[in-house]
Amino acid sequence: MPRFYIPPTDWKIDDLALDAGEAHHCRDVLRLAKGDRATVFNGRGLEATVVLGESSRERIPLKVLEQTRSAPLRAAITLGQAIPKGKNMELIVEKATELGVSAIAPLISERTIVNVDSTDAVRKQEKWQRVSIEAAKQCGQNWLPEIQIPRTPKAFFDTMPKFDLMLIASLQQDAQHLKRMIGEFGTKLPAQVLVLVGPEGDFTPAELALAKSAGCRPITLGPIILRTETAAIYCLSVLSHELFG
Repeated sequence: MPRFYIPPTDWKIDDLALDAGEAHHCRDVLRLAKGDRATVFNGRGLEATVVLGESSRERIPLKVLEQTRSAPLRAAITLGQAIPKGKNMELIVEKATELGVSAIAPLISERTIVNVDSTDAVRKQEKWQRVSIEAAKQCGQNWLPEIQIPRTPKAFFDTMPKFDLMLIASLQQDAQHLKRMIGEFGTKLPAQVLVLVGPEGDFTPAELALAKSAGCRPITLGPIILRTETAAIYCLSVLSHELFG
Protein backbone atom coordinates (compact mmCIF):
# COMPACT_ATOMS: atom_id res chain seq x y z
CA MET A 1 0.00 0.00 0.00
CA PRO A 2 1.48 3.42 -0.93
CA ARG A 3 2.69 5.56 1.99
CA PHE A 4 2.58 9.32 2.33
CA TYR A 5 3.97 11.74 4.92
CA ILE A 6 1.95 14.27 6.88
CA PRO A 7 3.96 16.53 9.25
CA PRO A 8 3.09 16.25 12.97
CA THR A 9 1.82 19.85 12.97
CA ASP A 10 -0.75 18.92 10.30
CA TRP A 11 -1.80 15.61 11.87
CA LYS A 12 -5.42 16.36 12.77
CA ILE A 13 -7.18 13.02 12.85
CA ASP A 14 -10.57 14.53 11.99
CA ASP A 15 -9.19 16.57 9.10
CA LEU A 16 -6.26 14.66 7.58
CA ALA A 17 -5.17 15.64 4.07
CA LEU A 18 -2.20 15.33 1.75
CA ASP A 19 -0.56 18.68 1.03
CA ALA A 20 0.19 19.92 -2.49
CA GLY A 21 3.50 18.06 -2.82
CA GLU A 22 2.20 14.72 -1.59
CA ALA A 23 -1.04 15.22 -3.53
CA HIS A 24 0.95 15.66 -6.74
CA HIS A 25 2.91 12.46 -6.10
CA CYS A 26 -0.27 10.58 -5.23
CA ARG A 27 -2.36 11.81 -8.13
CA ASP A 28 0.09 12.47 -10.97
CA VAL A 29 2.88 9.98 -10.29
CA LEU A 30 1.17 7.00 -8.67
CA ARG A 31 -2.14 7.67 -10.47
CA LEU A 32 -4.24 7.03 -7.38
CA ALA A 33 -7.84 8.24 -7.40
CA LYS A 34 -10.78 8.88 -5.11
CA GLY A 35 -11.69 5.73 -3.20
CA ASP A 36 -8.21 4.21 -3.28
CA ARG A 37 -6.57 3.25 -0.01
CA ALA A 38 -3.20 4.42 1.28
CA THR A 39 -1.15 4.68 4.45
CA VAL A 40 -0.05 7.98 6.01
CA PHE A 41 2.42 8.59 8.84
CA ASN A 42 3.63 11.62 10.78
CA GLY A 43 7.22 10.65 11.58
CA ARG A 44 6.47 10.62 15.33
CA GLY A 45 5.06 7.10 15.53
CA LEU A 46 1.52 7.59 14.24
CA GLU A 47 0.24 5.78 11.16
CA ALA A 48 -3.23 5.62 9.63
CA THR A 49 -4.95 3.62 6.92
CA VAL A 50 -7.00 6.03 4.85
CA VAL A 51 -9.29 6.32 1.85
CA LEU A 52 -8.56 9.09 -0.65
CA GLY A 53 -11.20 11.79 -1.12
CA GLU A 54 -11.85 14.13 -4.05
CA SER A 55 -8.51 15.52 -5.25
CA SER A 56 -7.70 19.17 -5.85
CA ARG A 57 -4.40 20.73 -6.89
CA GLU A 58 -3.68 21.88 -3.33
CA ARG A 59 -4.78 18.89 -1.25
CA ILE A 60 -6.41 15.49 -1.07
CA PRO A 61 -8.76 14.98 1.90
CA LEU A 62 -8.51 11.61 3.65
CA LYS A 63 -11.00 9.42 5.49
CA VAL A 64 -9.34 7.56 8.34
CA LEU A 65 -10.18 3.87 8.64
CA GLU A 66 -7.71 2.99 11.38
CA GLN A 67 -4.96 4.74 13.34
CA THR A 68 -2.08 2.94 15.07
CA ARG A 69 0.95 4.03 17.06
CA SER A 70 4.42 2.50 16.67
CA ALA A 71 6.53 2.40 19.81
CA PRO A 72 9.97 4.03 19.49
CA LEU A 73 12.99 1.75 19.34
CA ARG A 74 14.47 0.79 22.71
CA ALA A 75 17.60 2.93 22.17
CA ALA A 76 18.00 6.40 20.66
CA ILE A 77 21.09 6.55 18.43
CA THR A 78 22.56 9.84 17.24
CA LEU A 79 24.94 9.72 14.26
CA GLY A 80 27.48 12.53 14.17
CA GLN A 81 28.61 12.38 10.55
CA ALA A 82 31.35 14.46 8.96
CA ILE A 83 29.83 15.71 5.70
CA PRO A 84 31.31 13.81 2.73
CA LYS A 85 31.59 15.10 -0.81
CA GLY A 86 29.03 14.53 -3.56
CA LYS A 87 25.77 12.79 -2.78
CA ASN A 88 27.23 10.43 -0.20
CA MET A 89 25.55 12.32 2.64
CA GLU A 90 22.18 11.57 1.05
CA LEU A 91 23.08 7.87 1.00
CA ILE A 92 24.09 8.03 4.67
CA VAL A 93 20.85 9.79 5.65
CA GLU A 94 18.79 7.25 3.71
CA LYS A 95 20.49 4.22 5.28
CA ALA A 96 20.57 5.78 8.76
CA THR A 97 16.80 6.29 8.54
CA GLU A 98 16.31 2.68 7.49
CA LEU A 99 18.49 1.55 10.41
CA GLY A 100 16.41 3.48 12.93
CA VAL A 101 18.60 6.35 14.10
CA SER A 102 17.01 8.99 16.29
CA ALA A 103 19.07 11.96 15.09
CA ILE A 104 21.72 12.84 12.50
CA ALA A 105 24.19 15.62 13.29
CA PRO A 106 26.08 16.67 10.12
CA LEU A 107 29.57 17.82 11.13
CA ILE A 108 31.81 20.33 9.36
CA SER A 109 35.22 18.91 10.23
CA GLU A 110 38.59 20.38 9.32
CA ARG A 111 38.92 17.83 6.53
CA THR A 112 35.40 18.36 5.17
CA ILE A 113 35.76 19.24 1.49
CA VAL A 114 32.24 20.67 1.09
CA ASN A 115 31.91 24.39 1.83
CA VAL A 116 28.86 25.07 4.02
CA ASP A 117 27.85 28.64 4.88
CA SER A 118 24.84 29.57 7.03
CA THR A 119 22.41 29.81 4.10
CA ASP A 120 23.66 26.60 2.51
CA ALA A 121 23.45 24.82 5.87
CA VAL A 122 19.69 25.38 6.08
CA ARG A 123 19.20 24.31 2.48
CA LYS A 124 21.17 21.11 3.02
CA GLN A 125 19.31 20.37 6.24
CA GLU A 126 15.97 20.66 4.41
CA LYS A 127 17.19 18.48 1.53
CA TRP A 128 18.45 15.75 3.87
CA GLN A 129 15.14 15.84 5.75
CA ARG A 130 13.34 15.17 2.47
CA VAL A 131 15.70 12.26 1.78
CA SER A 132 14.87 10.87 5.22
CA ILE A 133 11.13 11.16 4.59
CA GLU A 134 11.41 9.28 1.29
CA ALA A 135 13.46 6.54 2.98
CA ALA A 136 10.85 6.20 5.74
CA LYS A 137 8.11 5.89 3.14
CA GLN A 138 9.91 3.01 1.47
CA CYS A 139 10.95 1.03 4.55
CA GLY A 140 7.82 1.43 6.68
CA GLN A 141 9.59 3.43 9.37
CA ASN A 142 7.14 5.58 11.34
CA TRP A 143 9.80 7.50 13.30
CA LEU A 144 11.85 10.09 11.42
CA PRO A 145 15.29 11.08 12.67
CA GLU A 146 15.92 14.70 13.59
CA ILE A 147 18.24 16.14 10.93
CA GLN A 148 20.25 18.78 12.73
CA ILE A 149 21.82 21.89 11.23
CA PRO A 150 25.41 21.34 10.01
CA ARG A 151 28.01 22.65 12.48
CA THR A 152 31.57 22.14 13.64
CA PRO A 153 32.42 19.37 16.12
CA LYS A 154 33.12 22.00 18.78
CA ALA A 155 29.72 23.63 18.28
CA PHE A 156 28.10 20.21 18.46
CA PHE A 157 29.83 19.28 21.72
CA ASP A 158 29.00 22.66 23.24
CA THR A 159 25.25 22.01 22.90
CA MET A 160 24.89 18.22 22.85
CA PRO A 161 22.51 16.40 25.21
CA LYS A 162 23.55 13.71 27.67
CA PHE A 163 24.43 10.25 26.31
CA ASP A 164 24.89 6.93 28.08
CA LEU A 165 27.55 5.85 25.57
CA MET A 166 29.64 8.07 23.29
CA LEU A 167 31.72 6.54 20.51
CA ILE A 168 34.00 7.74 17.73
CA ALA A 169 35.17 5.61 14.82
CA SER A 170 38.94 5.78 14.89
CA LEU A 171 42.06 4.48 13.16
CA GLN A 172 44.11 4.99 16.34
CA GLN A 173 45.72 2.03 18.10
CA ASP A 174 43.81 2.60 21.34
CA ALA A 175 40.47 1.95 19.60
CA GLN A 176 38.44 -0.96 20.97
CA HIS A 177 35.77 -3.21 19.49
CA LEU A 178 32.21 -1.86 19.64
CA LYS A 179 30.66 -5.11 20.91
CA ARG A 180 33.10 -5.17 23.81
CA MET A 181 32.05 -1.69 24.89
CA ILE A 182 28.37 -2.55 24.72
CA GLY A 183 29.08 -5.73 26.65
CA GLU A 184 30.31 -3.62 29.56
CA PHE A 185 26.70 -2.57 30.17
CA GLY A 186 25.58 -6.14 30.82
CA THR A 187 21.82 -6.56 30.66
CA LYS A 188 21.12 -2.84 31.18
CA LEU A 189 21.88 -1.60 27.68
CA PRO A 190 22.52 2.10 26.97
CA ALA A 191 19.40 4.05 26.02
CA GLN A 192 21.10 7.14 24.53
CA VAL A 193 24.06 6.49 22.21
CA LEU A 194 26.25 8.81 20.13
CA VAL A 195 28.55 7.56 17.39
CA LEU A 196 30.82 9.89 15.39
CA VAL A 197 32.12 9.02 11.92
CA GLY A 198 34.82 11.15 10.34
CA PRO A 199 35.52 12.23 6.76
CA GLU A 200 37.85 10.53 4.30
CA GLY A 201 41.21 10.63 6.07
CA ASP A 202 39.56 10.54 9.52
CA PHE A 203 39.12 13.33 12.03
CA THR A 204 42.21 15.43 12.74
CA PRO A 205 44.20 14.68 15.91
CA ALA A 206 42.80 17.89 17.44
CA GLU A 207 39.21 16.83 16.66
CA LEU A 208 39.83 13.36 18.04
CA ALA A 209 41.28 14.88 21.22
CA LEU A 210 38.23 17.15 21.48
CA ALA A 211 35.88 14.19 21.13
CA LYS A 212 37.78 12.20 23.75
CA SER A 213 37.69 15.12 26.18
CA ALA A 214 33.91 15.27 25.69
CA GLY A 215 33.62 11.60 26.64
CA CYS A 216 33.83 9.77 23.29
CA ARG A 217 35.56 6.39 23.30
CA PRO A 218 37.43 5.32 20.13
CA ILE A 219 36.14 2.21 18.38
CA THR A 220 37.78 0.17 15.65
CA LEU A 221 35.88 -0.93 12.57
CA GLY A 222 38.24 -3.78 11.80
CA PRO A 223 41.48 -4.18 9.83
CA ILE A 224 40.13 -2.70 6.57
CA ILE A 225 39.96 1.08 6.16
CA LEU A 226 36.37 1.89 5.19
CA ARG A 227 34.97 4.77 3.20
CA THR A 228 33.05 7.19 5.38
CA GLU A 229 29.62 6.12 4.10
CA THR A 230 30.52 2.45 4.63
CA ALA A 231 31.81 3.22 8.12
CA ALA A 232 28.55 4.94 9.05
CA ILE A 233 26.43 2.03 7.82
CA TYR A 234 28.75 -0.45 9.57
CA CYS A 235 28.49 1.34 12.93
CA LEU A 236 24.74 1.74 12.75
CA SER A 237 24.22 -1.87 11.67
CA VAL A 238 26.20 -3.20 14.63
CA LEU A 239 24.45 -0.84 17.05
CA SER A 240 20.99 -1.72 15.76
CA HIS A 241 21.82 -5.43 16.04
CA GLU A 242 23.10 -5.08 19.59
CA LEU A 243 20.56 -2.57 20.92
CA PHE A 244 17.32 -3.18 19.04
CA GLY A 245 17.22 -6.99 19.05
